Amino acid sequence: YSTVDLVPQLENYASTLPHQKSKSRASLKTLRKAFGMDVASTMTDSVNSLPVIDIGNEESQGSQGKAPVRFGWVTGVMMRCMLNIWGVILFLRLSWIISQAGILLTCLIILMSVVVTSVTALSISAIATNGRVTSGGAYFMISRSLGPEIGGPIGMVFSFANALACALNTVGFAEVVRDLMQEFGVVMIDKDNDVRIVGVITVTLLLLISLAGMEWESKAQIFFFTVLMVSFSNYFVGTFLPPSPEKQAMGIFGYRIFISNLKPDWRGNDNDFFQMFAIFFPSAIGILSGANISGDLKDPATAIPKGTLMAILLTTISYLAISVTVGSCVMRDASGNISDILTGNITDGCVGLGCNLGWNFTECIQSQSCEYGLANNLKVLGQVSGFYYLITAGVFAASLSSALGFLVSAPKVFQCLCRDNLYPYIGFFAKGYGKNDEPLRAYLLCYIIAAAFILIGKLNTIAALISNFFLCSYCLINFSCFHASITNSPGWRPSFHYYSKWTALFGAVISVVLMFMLTWWAALVTFSIIIFLFGYVNYNKPKVNWGSSVQAGTYNMALSYSVSLSGVEDHVKNFRPQCLVLTGPPNQRPALVDFVGSFHQEQDRQTRMQETTEWLVKWMNKRRVRSFYTPFTADSLRAGTRHLLQATGLGKLKPNTLVMGFKTNWKDSSPESIEDYVNTIDDTFDSNHCLCILRMMDGLDVFDQKRKETGFEPEKPVETDDQQSPERVSGEHLLSAHTYTKDHCILRTHFDDISSKGDSDQIKTVFQNDQGKKTIDVYWIADDGGLTLLVPYLLTRRKNWRSSKVRVFIVGDEQNMEEGRNEMIALLKRFRLDFNDVIVMTDSEKRPHAKSLSRFLDSVAPFRLFDEQQEGVSLEELRQSAPWKISDKEFEAFKLKSEKIMRLNEIIRRNSQQTALVLVSLPVPESDCPSALYMAWLDTLTCGLHCPAVLIRGNQQNVLTFYCQ
Repeated sequence: YSTVDLVPQLENYASTLPHQKSKSRASLKTLRKAFGMDVASTMTDSVNSLPVIDIGNEESQGSQGKAPVRFGWVTGVMMRCMLNIWGVILFLRLSWIISQAGILLTCLIILMSVVVTSVTALSISAIATNGRVTSGGAYFMISRSLGPEIGGPIGMVFSFANALACALNTVGFAEVVRDLMQEFGVVMIDKDNDVRIVGVITVTLLLLISLAGMEWESKAQIFFFTVLMVSFSNYFVGTFLPPSPEKQAMGIFGYRIFISNLKPDWRGNDNDFFQMFAIFFPSAIGILSGANISGDLKDPATAIPKGTLMAILLTTISYLAISVTVGSCVMRDASGNISDILTGNITDGCVGLGCNLGWNFTECIQSQSCEYGLANNLKVLGQVSGFYYLITAGVFAASLSSALGFLVSAPKVFQCLCRDNLYPYIGFFAKGYGKNDEPLRAYLLCYIIAAAFILIGKLNTIAALISNFFLCSYCLINFSCFHASITNSPGWRPSFHYYSKWTALFGAVISVVLMFMLTWWAALVTFSIIIFLFGYVNYNKPKVNWGSSVQAGTYNMALSYSVSLSGVEDHVKNFRPQCLVLTGPPNQRPALVDFVGSFHQEQDRQTRMQETTEWLVKWMNKRRVRSFYTPFTADSLRAGTRHLLQATGLGKLKPNTLVMGFKTNWKDSSPESIEDYVNTIDDTFDSNHCLCILRMMDGLDVFDQKRKETGFEPEKPVETDDQQSPERVSGEHLLSAHTYTKDHCILRTHFDDISSKGDSDQIKTVFQNDQGKKTIDVYWIADDGGLTLLVPYLLTRRKNWRSSKVRVFIVGDEQNMEEGRNEMIALLKRFRLDFNDVIVMTDSEKRPHAKSLSRFLDSVAPFRLFDEQQEGVSLEELRQSAPWKISDKEFEAFKLKSEKIMRLNEIIRRNSQQTALVLVSLPVPESDCPSALYMAWLDTLTCGLHCPAVLIRGNQQNVLTFYCQ
């Protein structure tokens, strides 16, 4: 509304992290003293003070050096997740699982695993799109959602699990290499030491690839992915090739075994459905691989959901396809002896499926000495394929890509944990190097851990812990999503909508169940470690504030308990003194604190208007208004409001927004009354509070239309008595205490007197009606920090307003209209605000119509001094006789602003006559603006509408952010 009152733009919200303040937006103090300032100088200072802003997910770069490598959703997330999901279990264990469980139950096992991972992927997607995600992966998401107490333990455990997973995959690769060497008669030392030697050499090479940077690591992953694609193609082609006699001797007969392998054939005392599920499930733990390098993605909010879900879909199809094809082509038992072929049609004494296919494997089946078939040979996929060693290359690619992925993930997560400084002695590993901020020190630590466990060689016990660590992470990711959803925090606005809090809860519960089903002792060990690390962080109370859902839940819980406590009657057994001690800084007057602490004395309670207070509380309870009510007497509206602004609230429950009614009778009010009202607005801004002024076209007082008062409460509004009237009642004014709702909105109600009429009447207001598909129009003219957008968003979360569409109107010029609209859409998208439309007002600079100008002049005429038209009377005498009137000089100085407000009202009336609610940025009262002129602005801005209008202004501090923390 003034030259230094900036229009909303994305750059003003780039510094919304804690302890960072944006320098680009003028303060309230600057706005209120804007008139008479050197505007050009002010704007120059504002521009010169603009910080270097990191917009989007690209990091700001200087003029020298190349930009850091950033990956899209295909190479950064989808391929990485697929490579980590395709592991040695696919090539070396899946065929054996089919021999035990059969094709049907194997497909069920795969689908059950996919359900868990898919639900978790939905939760990951929701968390990843609820603000900008930097590096740190699962740890970053959990810690910023559930706080450092839960995030710290998971970060430590998850980093360690990734390092161990790297060791396990490396050992898997080393065992395949050892077996291949033995086929060619090559032995270095012995069976076990060969695995250790190959494993350490392999993990060292992987470390060198990682140290070379993410660009080289990505190229290596693309190479592994290509090898796997060739390997899969080789396998599927092999299933269609006519089997040679040598392959038939191994039990491979093409697509002729499908029916026989549908049902399970459990062998061994310990083998059952859940045992097979426990063996298969670790192959699905790679879904976090893309999220773990979130800091290296171009757009994590888009890449993580799209890449993770696509990876799950494609790998599920591949697992199901391989399960069905290998189960259709290979029988469970075969001898591999080509002499077992049947000659003629003689099948006497022949046992097993091979009899119908011309082979007699009876001897090895009865003696349980068969060496081939699904149940006996782990290299079935290679035998079925067209070229055996391409499958071996696939095994190499699967194991090495998984090992490399975990080797990269662990340091990235650990670096983020170290930078948060939650645990001692780990800050050394937080340092990053190069353009990609590579955690070289953390790479070396991960390498040492992986190499140590490779040298130990006995990893079966640790393998159980790894699955539990990952399942524990899945559990907390799902719980984070569920908890953030049920707390109804305004900051929880994920742009990914395809999730449900109940599916997230299901994912959390099923993850815990699976932990105990797979290995109960490992689950106990995992929870013991988590509890120990949780206790340490909780005891030390780190000085971090990430806006977690736990904080929102704590607020809701405290608010609910406080409200419920107000409904409990006092009892002598439960009395306790609650003293208000005026000590100033307590450490400067400790005697006062000690004195009060040494006794318990009942304080006097005011009984004035006790009966009125009780029935008003009952009236609000019937209306289901969650509030605290206390009468407060004052000599004037301004004095009472000032006291409430200073004293109301306890700790974090202290109000931050003043809501009041529009003074519709200002034209008939005394000059003192107008001055008192405008000064109340000034005091609100002086106390750094936000302000909402509600105007109902039919008035707010449903009993007496001559006296109008405030009434705005998003959840269950209550209409109250009139605003300050010209005459005073008994020389005092009574103001109620504040009203809290779950969405942090606050109601201040001011009364001239309180009558008991209407106690039994619950008159319904427009805010309690179902608005259907009506629109909420937001005229965001000035950047106030985002309150103008947050209030309509909170409204649309209510049942009666849920179907309402929100339209945002902004100021712009016709030449750059589309550009301005796209910029605003981008800003709303970053805030995850799903508003319906953005409209650019290109004609706001035009002069108002003559009718509007005439109406405005008529409204301010009684308050004009007209000093230039009066002869024979000095200006000083006129000012002394009527100091509250508007001089011609003042009127002319503010003429341009008055015309802009008139024009804006014309635009509002043209576009918003049939809307449910109109919200308009409140012009800030400048220090030298006459009160009557300011009231005329407010009146002009909202006149002529048939719906409620809210004049709204934040305190110039951000209430919206597009960051995750």
